[in-house]
Amino acid sequence: MSDEEETSDTTYLEDDTYDAGDPKTFDLNFKGPVAKRSCTDVLCCIIFILCIIGYILLGLLAWVHGDPRRVAYPTDSKGHFCGQKGTPNENKTILFYFNLLSCTSPSVVINLQCPTTQICVSKCPEKFLTYMEIQFTYRTNKNYWTYYSQFCKSTFVKPAKTLTQVLLDDDCPIAIFPSKPFLQRCFPDFSTKNGTLTVGNKTTFEDGSGKTRNAIELRAAANRVNKILDARTIGMKIFEDYATTWYWILLGLIIAMFLSWMFVILLRYIAGLLFWVFMVGVIGIIGYGIGHCYQEYCNLQGQPNSHLTVYDIGIQTDISMYFQLKQTWFTFMVILCLLEVFIILMLIFLRERIRISIALLKEGSKAIGYIPTTLVYPLLTFIFLSICISYWAVIAVYLATSGVPVYKVITPEGQCKHENTTCDPEIFNTTEIAKACPGAQCNFAFYGGKSLYHQYIPTFQIFNLFVFLWLINFVIALGQCALAGAFASYYWALKKPDDIPPYPLFTAFGRAIRYHTGSLAFGSLILASIQIFRIVLEYLDRHLKEAQNNISKFLQCCLKCCFWCLETVVKFLNRNAYIMIAIYGKNFCMSAREAFNLLMRNVLKVAVMDNVTDFVLILGKILVTGCIGVLAFLLFTQRLPTIIEGPTSLNYYWVPLLTVIIGSYLVAHGFFSVYAMCVDTIFICFLEDMERNDGSTERPYYMSQSLLKILNESSMQTKKP
Repeated sequence: MSDEEETSDTTYLEDDTYDAGDPKTFDLNFKGPVAKRSCTDVLCCIIFILCIIGYILLGLLAWVHGDPRRVAYPTDSKGHFCGQKGTPNENKTILFYFNLLSCTSPSVVINLQCPTTQICVSKCPEKFLTYMEIQFTYRTNKNYWTYYSQFCKSTFVKPAKTLTQVLLDDDCPIAIFPSKPFLQRCFPDFSTKNGTLTVGNKTTFEDGSGKTRNAIELRAAANRVNKILDARTIGMKIFEDYATTWYWILLGLIIAMFLSWMFVILLRYIAGLLFWVFMVGVIGIIGYGIGHCYQEYCNLQGQPNSHLTVYDIGIQTDISMYFQLKQTWFTFMVILCLLEVFIILMLIFLRERIRISIALLKEGSKAIGYIPTTLVYPLLTFIFLSICISYWAVIAVYLATSGVPVYKVITPEGQCKHENTTCDPEIFNTTEIAKACPGAQCNFAFYGGKSLYHQYIPTFQIFNLFVFLWLINFVIALGQCALAGAFASYYWALKKPDDIPPYPLFTAFGRAIRYHTGSLAFGSLILASIQIFRIVLEYLDRHLKEAQNNISKFLQCCLKCCFWCLETVVKFLNRNAYIMIAIYGKNFCMSAREAFNLLMRNVLKVAVMDNVTDFVLILGKILVTGCIGVLAFLLFTQRLPTIIEGPTSLNYYWVPLLTVIIGSYLVAHGFFSVYAMCVDTIFICFLEDMERNDGSTERPYYMSQSLLKILNESSMQTKKP
């Protein structure tokens, strides 16, 4: 069809009634993002504001009923906090268990539901002593009783009660053994001596009831407590590594920021050259990783136990053990080889399409160069996200700690019919339960209540999570819409930078807040609903694993996959809908429809531009992260002693290394996410430009000459002011 024939079928509008979903209608007066706007999706905006008000009221309600001290301080059997200021337990900050042998699970210990009396003490026992030993030595040396009595419920003048009476009254522990505080609780002081497990350098000890116990039995009684202690050791070592390397980590993140900023600037001038620098750099870094893995694999040849597999050694708290296996390095080497081959194949098959992406990258660099404040916007997004995450976490803690102390009947053998029934510790010894169940105790179990508020705490937690996801997606949507508005102002400016409106980012941000809060909330609501459903699926999967058959597991996997795909598609559509909202100011549904129709009419261009451009930007992130990661690896493994001397006393070099790598990627992602939004916006405007104009003198393209040349449209001139 000729230009004349095409023109005859086209309708030109003099107002703002242009429909981007209809390629046959154009607004001749269109000069960028529409200035005359009205509020969109008002109903959703009202619902969103009401939810935020409800969220604030929920926070106030949780603040009134919750008490975070219940998380910070351990609680004794009477429900009193250990170490709380202004109470008799102010100087008693550690929880002590009368008979730790009765605690068969560490989860029972940590949840304070161990079937033994728990009291607050100022320090943990440091020696072996039994109540019977104290009775014999009291006449000659009263110091032992003075030391032992601090672990009793109340102060006794002398150990006059018999062992049977002590057991019945539950006044004192029948034995104590060396312990150390961990999580503000006294746990056994386990150690290994010549390959033998000991407690306080002893392998056997008296349990106070006339029986001789060994350290293995105590270990079996709290079989997972030792793993917690191992985790404590690892945690302390990790903390020491952070204390030693924090300034190196900070320096690495600053270098990553400057590298990202430098790449964004260089993309404006040498996008093509820089792309191949990206490629060579990424291929080189991956090649270095392959070589290092091969070298480590060869070094482990002949080493004892290096032939074992991950399955053989199981789950270990010492991560370094996995790096002593040949299988680990071989797996890393295979993964890196596959990644290297994949990148090379992508370069071969997409070499022609990369030229268009490079042209868009140059346009994006120019736009960011004219609107440099966009590079600061990720910091604002980070602040908003931090506020949302902090508020959600605080409310979750306050809701979890809402209620009054609830006491349950607990028996060591678990044979009482009144087990787990609610009781009152003040009058428990005078009730029929104490007579019917000898040895039963009324201990603190958890915080709860029977009021209407306490009954709806699980519902409040779900509401807290849902609104949190809604707010997180809204903050991201607000950033995308604001950036899209700013970059659209650049594209449709007749004379750059003179015709770019002042403060384009601030103006676009204000428009998004003033007119389109409802539309952004609508798109965020859809995404949050999908995410909450995925979380429910994960929750059900974790709690119903043992009760599932193969068919239900298969269906659940299919549902997870479908909802993951749905979330990915919705994110893509929302992103383009926000761009259309920023340009035309229409509601969410209409903008999403127009964006979808526009992309479908140019599906081939979308397949080329979107994937290839994202691929180029991902390479930039990998290169920044890889450069910083390699330098950090060489520094933390002391392989640069002649250039710079790094930390020399690290327990786990991978701790600061992973921190630097993850932090560098997040920094690079912040910069390149702005770049990605810029390219996507310019691409949408480019498609609009292609449909709106035909390259003639009356309706020339707004795109740059470089894009025209690549698209073989060099005969058509760019619109000039």
